[in-house]
Amino acid sequence: MEIIRGLHALQKHHKGNVVTIGNFDGVHLGHQQIIKQLKKHATKFNTPLTVITFHPNPQEFFAPETVPAKLTRFHDKMRLLEEYGVDRVLNIPFNASLAQLEADDFIKNILVDGLGTKHLVIGDDFRFGKNRKGDFGLLQNAGVTYGFSIEATPTYCVENERVSSTRVRQAMAQGDLALAAKLLGRTFHISGHVAHGDKRGRIIGFPTANIRLKQQIAPTNGVYAVKITGLDREYGGVANIGVRPTVDGSQYLLEVHLFNFDQTIYNKRINVHFEQFIRTEQKFDGLDALVEQIKQDSTTAKELLRIN
Repeated sequence: MEIIRGLHALQKHHKGNVVTIGNFDGVHLGHQQIIKQLKKHATKFNTPLTVITFHPNPQEFFAPETVPAKLTRFHDKMRLLEEYGVDRVLNIPFNASLAQLEADDFIKNILVDGLGTKHLVIGDDFRFGKNRKGDFGLLQNAGVTYGFSIEATPTYCVENERVSSTRVRQAMAQGDLALAAKLLGRTFHISGHVAHGDKRGRIIGFPTANIRLKQQIAPTNGVYAVKITGLDREYGGVANIGVRPTVDGSQYLLEVHLFNFDQTIYNKRINVHFEQFIRTEQKFDGLDALVEQIKQDSTTAKELLRIN
């Protein structure tokens, strides 16, 4: 999959695409349905399937204080989009200049001149351009003018409710990982490179692989039974995501203790799959109490994962 970073990176050979626009946070079943819908048109027109995303997304730009936790980090989102069949991602920085771009100019500059769009799939409630004046109707009229077809995104339901990134976040917030997995079409996971930590886990008998998280990720801060892939084989483990209030309460980390494992894996990218929620993160009265709780959490995780 080709990632085009910014409008300035568009070249002549990038023209001719079937296109959709969205944040695609989580790349859930609803997103996957859009991709399937676009694949048919990509085959029909013999053109690449292209997703337009923005970084930061418009909500982060206009109201950063109200932005919900992400479901997928950038690397995970790109890998998932590729896995589900996307050929190109045009990742556009959302800044003041783009926020002031008139809707007609957005269509002409990006969809027509930039990508040579043949077919567009978009939500019928999609708004774009300066003051959000662009809508589905404007795109339909533009399609007639510029020669591209357009259709609304399909509604995809699980348990008689529409699948959305918001619904996945709600499931995660409630510790309902089974429902989150149904909505995503896979177990929720976070990937990242293993970073050096303070080695405190090794000292207390529970060495951890640490993944630094720059921004809030959707799971409730707490302890989970997890499976780890990306190494020589799949491992079970117990993970804590949060700020470690007993120790320092500052750095936001995903810490994973792998069972039956004794390897050095610094800088290795691993995938942490969240299987079951155990408890919320809490502050303990000293290291002894923390160690005792970690022992209990490890036992619980092993039972949930059926590991001896």
